[in-house]
Amino acid sequence: MTHAIRIHQNGGPDVLRWEALDVPAPGPGEVRLRQTAVGLNYIDVYFRTGLYAAPTMPFTPGLEGAGVVEATGEGVTTLKVGDRVAYASAPIGAYAEARLMPSDRLVKVPDGISDQQAAAMMLQGMTTQYLVRRTYKVQAGETILVHAAAGGVGLMLCQWAKHLGATVIGTVGSAAKGKLAKKAGAKHIILYNEEDFVERVNKITKGKKCDVVYDGVGKATFPGSLDCLRPLGTFVSYGSASGPVDSFNIGLLTQKGSLFATRPTLFNYIAKREDLDAMAKDLFKAVKSGAVVIPIHARYALADVAEAHRALESRETTGAAILIP
Repeated sequence: MTHAIRIHQNGGPDVLRWEALDVPAPGPGEVRLRQTAVGLNYIDVYFRTGLYAAPTMPFTPGLEGAGVVEATGEGVTTLKVGDRVAYASAPIGAYAEARLMPSDRLVKVPDGISDQQAAAMMLQGMTTQYLVRRTYKVQAGETILVHAAAGGVGLMLCQWAKHLGATVIGTVGSAAKGKLAKKAGAKHIILYNEEDFVERVNKITKGKKCDVVYDGVGKATFPGSLDCLRPLGTFVSYGSASGPVDSFNIGLLTQKGSLFATRPTLFNYIAKREDLDAMAKDLFKAVKSGAVVIPIHARYALADVAEAHRALESRETTGAAILIP
């Protein structure tokens, strides 16, 4: 018998229940994973509230974790009992002490990276990887705007983009968060509660504006983000922390300079096994080299995850936070 967080109805943090749960033997292509750390991400809030539909009800939330293989099912040849592994993908169900996982969705954690680091960086780190390497390939000399620059993905974006030679402008909600973003690599900080970020970007860039905007905030920063882009610039909406972007007239993209706009998700980028392996390899390399440091700023007991969700929704969190089973 093991334990997991279960949700029986959508709602606030109080719907997160700590319950006993049986984890059966792994079936063909599966492994049973004893989890040592679980990632905490804003997408978990979307599933809890019902903004994103869960596949079943009740369900266990969470899409990211790390741990040790306890048992392998028929046909599993790439992993063995005792291997340290991590993941950031469906099926949902990471908020658990132990769980079953398809073996082809797991990557081995290399020496030099701890389980807690792996759990903290798989979803946010892999997201950062595709944002700067594939969705828009950041080049040296470019100027980028990162909203919520002190968040988990935000801090990694600042680091990785600076490493690639870009000038980073970051928006944050407080001076304390601004210090974190600046330490991570943002050259310019904008306090969005006190300043008009569109005006500041225009001033900082002397009217040239940005090559790309990475926006994980959503409703509160749209359509201002479009006004921060140079002609032919790219708007990347990868999250909706303030609420989803409402329907908009696609003609806006023409009016503001023949802009490109995309709403990517990690799960499309790692759908192919070869892409998952390549992205994980690139991420692990960036972390082991020191180019990207994984800042774990909060740790919560998995059983106390409601407290973690409250902190997440009130914007109290910075960097990565993890849950300890």
